[in-house]
Amino acid sequence: METTLSSLKIGEQAVITHLGCSGLLRRRIIDMGLTPGAWVTVLHRAPLGDPLEIRVRGYELSIRRAEADTIIVISE
Repeated sequence: METTLSSLKIGEQAVITHLGCSGLLRRRIIDMGLTPGAWVTVLHRAPLGDPLEIRVRGYELSIRRAEADTIIVISE
């Protein structure tokens, strides 16, 4: 089932299927290692839900919810 990265719950894993953004934001997301085919795990959320802490390609990364909304994933 396709969904966005921001809608995953803590501890859920998913694989990125595609990016729903363009331009500089797309380049920034790709530079962080968030590319189609990469597995991501949601580790933590800030108290108000922004930002999310995720694990991708063996490292931990914080990402804004607005950016996570543009990343389409398929969860396990």
